[in-house]
Amino acid sequence: MWKGILKQHVLFTVRHYSRDSPLSSVCAESVIRVSKNMAHLGLPKKGPKPRQLLSLPPFPAYPLPGKNLVLNSHVTAISWIKYYFDDVPGSVVQSHFNKGHVQMECLDPNDSSMEKDGLKKSMRKIKHNEVMKVGARVYVPVSVAESRISRRFDTIPSGTLYPNADEIEYLQRLVMYKDAALIVLNKPPKLPVKGNLPVHNSMDALAAAALSYDYNEGPKLVHRLDRESSGILLMGRTKESTSYLQWLFSDVNKAKSTFKAWDDACEATCQRYWALVIGSPKEKEGLICAPLSKVVLDDGKAERVILAHGSSLEASQEAVTEYRVLGPMINGCSWIELRPLTSRKHQIRVHCAEALGTPIVGDYKYGWFVHRRWKQMARVDVEPTSGEPYKLRRPEGLDVQKGSVLSKVPLLHLHCRELVLPNIAKFLPHFRGKQSGPHTKLDSKPDLLRFVASMPSHMKISWNLMSSYLV
Repeated sequence: MWKGILKQHVLFTVRHYSRDSPLSSVCAESVIRVSKNMAHLGLPKKGPKPRQLLSLPPFPAYPLPGKNLVLNSHVTAISWIKYYFDDVPGSVVQSHFNKGHVQMECLDPNDSSMEKDGLKKSMRKIKHNEVMKVGARVYVPVSVAESRISRRFDTIPSGTLYPNADEIEYLQRLVMYKDAALIVLNKPPKLPVKGNLPVHNSMDALAAAALSYDYNEGPKLVHRLDRESSGILLMGRTKESTSYLQWLFSDVNKAKSTFKAWDDACEATCQRYWALVIGSPKEKEGLICAPLSKVVLDDGKAERVILAHGSSLEASQEAVTEYRVLGPMINGCSWIELRPLTSRKHQIRVHCAEALGTPIVGDYKYGWFVHRRWKQMARVDVEPTSGEPYKLRRPEGLDVQKGSVLSKVPLLHLHCRELVLPNIAKFLPHFRGKQSGPHTKLDSKPDLLRFVASMPSHMKISWNLMSSYLV
């Protein structure tokens, strides 16, 4: 009741808003600015936008209305804000403290001369554990009060997604394997895996809504694939199996357990990608050990992964990839197999483009300059070595070259083809301690699971055009 009276009183009082005055433009002349690798004349960059602040009422005497009195206790700043905004999640309030957006007046409560004169009140940033005093006034961004308002580009929760029958059937056709612990899908290209702010139809959200089957919750992502790439995508069906699978794909040092079969299965875990690259590596097989670091471009709107240098001030991460060439170079391209030993963002694409000097076909982010000089494969119907027709028979009047090496703008030719991992459904009862004896029904199941995913249509066309040359 006291909280309702307090809020009702605040509604009828005048809200105090504070706006930081924008930076005054000292020079109006044009300056040279660089955007997207292009230099042009323009006005100086504007200062930061003013932040709108919301004033909470003065802190009342302890205890708070509706709260019990506790001896030798006090109220912190975060407790006061959570008390006032009781419908806002605590994580949202804590994030505003972490970013330094919560402020407090520095004025003496007995001194009202500055307020009468209309002068700007002095403010200071406070921490979440600061003890509130009677009459202290706290200012928070308006975004705290608006955090409960749903926005257009917020990620849609899986519980609110209701795919229709056609979408559910399409997603279920992507499922290659399903058991009590995991689901394996063959992800098509151009389908995002992890939902971002402007993405609604991501694989994790759709799968959580359409692939729950007889479980209460949908499957969870274990690893990620790039939006333009395709291939095997692994999802855990329970929290327990997801945690073990994510541990398998992590880069932490995996300590040996007392279960030898589990250790052997973990050592055999691997992913293998097939890619069509422009050019051919100098060595037919090898190990790429090239750390990676991220750089921010276009005023923070984009980022790029590059090879880290020894003298670089940017933080770097270790990245290791095994590779082997599958065949000779054909019309300036060659097929290679890659096995990443670490899980880094764009690891394979950067290692191919910068470490090997052979960017992947269709990777315009890391191989744009090579693509400009590269001449696409001519549409010929005979093999240049033997003079015999190609094995691929093109139907008359049907355009089957979209996205392949025959296309003017080919799609990304990167495919997660093979995955080997432990049979989690077999080992989970052992970890729970429920295995009754050495000979159980689980012993008949294999220790390892191996999956091979078929390539998307544009890579199949490129493969059929050059498969007769592979050794």
